[in-house]
Amino acid sequence: MMKKLIIVFILIFFNSVFSQNKTSPITIKGDSLKGKLVNGENIREVIGNVIIIQDDIKITCSKAIQYLAKNSALLIGNVVLTQDSVVIKTERGKYFGDLKIATSDTNVYLKNESINLFANSGKYNLNTKIAEFIGEVVFYDSVTNLKSIKLNYEKENEKIIAVGNVTVSDSLSEIKADSLIHLRNTKLTKGFGNIVIFNKDNNVTISGKELLDDKNSGVSKIFGKPFLTQIEELSNGTFDTLFIQSEYMEANKDSSSKLFAIDSVRIVRGDFLSNNDYTIYDKADEKITIIKQKEKRTPVLWYENTQVTGDSIYINLDSSKIKSVDIFHNSILISKDSLYNYRFNQMSGDTTKLIFRDGNLAETNVYGNVLSIYYLFEEDKPNGLLKSSARNIKILFDENKVTDVKMYGSPISEFHPENLVKGNEKGFTLPTFIIYEDKPNRNKFKKMYNKISIDQI
Repeated sequence: MMKKLIIVFILIFFNSVFSQNKTSPITIKGDSLKGKLVNGENIREVIGNVIIIQDDIKITCSKAIQYLAKNSALLIGNVVLTQDSVVIKTERGKYFGDLKIATSDTNVYLKNESINLFANSGKYNLNTKIAEFIGEVVFYDSVTNLKSIKLNYEKENEKIIAVGNVTVSDSLSEIKADSLIHLRNTKLTKGFGNIVIFNKDNNVTISGKELLDDKNSGVSKIFGKPFLTQIEELSNGTFDTLFIQSEYMEANKDSSSKLFAIDSVRIVRGDFLSNNDYTIYDKADEKITIIKQKEKRTPVLWYENTQVTGDSIYINLDSSKIKSVDIFHNSILISKDSLYNYRFNQMSGDTTKLIFRDGNLAETNVYGNVLSIYYLFEEDKPNGLLKSSARNIKILFDENKVTDVKMYGSPISEFHPENLVKGNEKGFTLPTFIIYEDKPNRNKFKKMYNKISIDQI
């Protein structure tokens, strides 16, 4: 008796499951209907004002061929499928009623409220509400335009996965990537492979390997040694280019004009080169801020034959030209003589300010505990050196040559004749003297930018 009860229970359970999973048949009507038997299969051919209904799904077309046993239909001419807010249009397609899947091997269009999706072919699962579109895919809404080779759109969670030559653009910027994931509800975008971002407003191009853009938190990050390029036209009609490369870059909505370059930063801007670990580039205020990080090397700045180091370096621009450079804490300037291998003019202090006019160094001011070593020449022949100390010092330049030196606050100077200097130059250095040789390579950066430009044509 117990065995019979168990068998009856099992039969009732499976019948219940099967009845729940059973798919309702599609119903079809039109202006004319013709039935026939092909290879033992019952087929209906319906022509004119065709309407197909299955649950909440409605399909209209000009002609349909219904396969009764397979619960499917071939759709021909002006095909329109609707379910809830989704509308799909194509000229030819197939509908599989048991799976609730619609396919098209020709141009197809999907609309869902504010979004529009076009492609050469596509498939839409009306159970999972996932669309798979392939071939010259175009997706757009009120804000964004997206193009790719393949795109999956998940209606339930508003998720987009685009693959192959992905381009996303809006009124201000354009993003290119090998693949991209975008969550429309949370406004989170992730891009992968050959990332290129172009900002139309400030002519900035950034390339990298991975992108994370979170519109809700306002944070955007680029990983994989991102490379920034900005080309500026100067007032005289010439062009100047800014290059920045780092381990990753970051921007946020609270400082929309600021870009943060972090770890192993390399900068090239005209005659300025820099290696550091933290740079803030503020386009709106025309400032480049370089700050020393804990347990990281001291930031280095090169200008022509001068090396500058300090805990913080602030580069102020005016219409893309260098206006001034401020170096705070432990500043030291080292300039190499062009004719002698180990003769370096040196100057250290608490704070240094470099002032430029028309792109040329016009004035150097060093404040607080100034120490200097300056090599002397007489008619272009070496004539010893001068070691000095003072509270402050001002050096004036004309055509990059020193015209005047003024020392303030108990200045002390000590002359060392040439016969004691020659051959002993390495002994005349300041306590913080270090020569850094790893300058960024301008030509290398130019080649990198040219390659990015060619690849994106």
